[in-house]
Amino acid sequence: MKPSNELYKLIKSLTKSEKRFFKLSSALQSGEKNYLKIFDFIEKQGAYREEDLKEFFQNETFVKHLPSEKNHLYRLILKSLRVYYSEQSASSILKQELKNVEILYNKALYKECEKFVQRAKSLAIEHEEFYYWYELIAWEKKLLEAAYEDGEFSRNLDDIIEEEELVIARLRNLAEYQVIYSKINLIFRSGGFTRNEEERKIVEDISDYHLIKGKNTALSTRASSMCYYIKGLCAATNRNYEDSFQFFNRTKDILDNNPLIKEDLGQRYILTLSHLLRCYIDNKQFKEATNVIHEIRSLEGGKGFNSMDLSLRIFTISYNGEFALNHATGNFEASAKLADEVRVRLRDLDDKVSKEQNILFSYNQAYTYFGIGDYKKALSTLNEVLNDNEQRLRQDIYSFARIFNLIIHLELENYDFLEYVIKSTNRYLSKHDRDYEIENVVIKHLRKLAKSMNLTQRNEILSKMKVEVAELMKDQQERVILDYFHLPAWINSKLDKTDFSKAIKEYNHL
Repeated sequence: MKPSNELYKLIKSLTKSEKRFFKLSSALQSGEKNYLKIFDFIEKQGAYREEDLKEFFQNETFVKHLPSEKNHLYRLILKSLRVYYSEQSASSILKQELKNVEILYNKALYKECEKFVQRAKSLAIEHEEFYYWYELIAWEKKLLEAAYEDGEFSRNLDDIIEEEELVIARLRNLAEYQVIYSKINLIFRSGGFTRNEEERKIVEDISDYHLIKGKNTALSTRASSMCYYIKGLCAATNRNYEDSFQFFNRTKDILDNNPLIKEDLGQRYILTLSHLLRCYIDNKQFKEATNVIHEIRSLEGGKGFNSMDLSLRIFTISYNGEFALNHATGNFEASAKLADEVRVRLRDLDDKVSKEQNILFSYNQAYTYFGIGDYKKALSTLNEVLNDNEQRLRQDIYSFARIFNLIIHLELENYDFLEYVIKSTNRYLSKHDRDYEIENVVIKHLRKLAKSMNLTQRNEILSKMKVEVAELMKDQQERVILDYFHLPAWINSKLDKTDFSKAIKEYNHL
């Protein structure tokens, strides 16, 4: 059995300050610390090799039971991190306070316990931490019973019950929004946009749901931000970027006006900015899009945005967003420099980047190579996407990667092979429910171009293709292809015998 590298990954994920805190905590402990020897050795490794670890400590007794030593170290690091982050967020503080409440209650120190309950409850209310708020009300009821037994009747149980009902209502309200969010997010994560009438019907039903459609249905700031975020996703999946922009802007305003909630909802805030970025690019507001990229990156390290998880999201979303902006403006040279920078960052991050973002990086790099005319490199990079098809993740990327693949083969003049790839692409798309005419138009004309060796005939095919594509581009649903490949500009570049990047700039009047 292959040795587990979980300990290695945990150690490598630690920041300098986290490592320093762990070492200081360990220094307070007495006795032999074999776990520190293991920690120091693994920390220096470039990749985990357990045989090197065993060989280095072959004369040490602890190496005979290495798995248990590794497990002990893993738990100690987690314990150290729990203490390190014990006051980094409202939820972590509330967890500690609830432990204090329980200890004081069990020692019959009821007045002291009441102080902790009230202090913690104020924090829970301020941060809308409803689960903790509900639990603290339960402690209030227990303390009230103790007070009654002691002959003190200064508080009314009915007031506490009324408050409890209010908290339960807000909990239910927020939970219902979370269920709705899961439904719309599934469509977004799987396809990026609605691909057929059935999915559009699901989005329509979500949009018409009473908690989404009605006014003043959100009972808290958290629920309100989620409500507008869901509205934004519904509009985005249908490529209604005008409404999407308004809803995501409203989400951003709610969080900006409630900084304590914003700190707890860092992921939602970053994703909201990423959707606003997409809206700006689609609307050709490229200066505003650049500002949003800077805004996303400026969040890193700030309060509420200093975790590894959010750091990864800031990196992946801002860089893939910059790729999208460069491609929309035909600035492929800038993307080529960006691709080099991304490759270095990805090596350093090992396997921490999500599969979705890795797919996007690979696709964007393939598009970059295509834009600078390196079709062979574009093809080999795109194959990384095509050969790693996760059936339930971002089928929009996989589908349009196949269309893009056909165009690359045409540029490479792989005409004989292209006919086979076209058949394969048709089979793939026929198995996946989608009702986009643009895919059929591209395949139809590429098949003709592959069979035509005459320049005049090719120009005639491209001219007909240009007319059909231009008509389809009037439909917002069909314009989806522009998010993945600028087809109108590519056709113009072939007809005008000009660079693809120049054709994009001319198309956008840049």
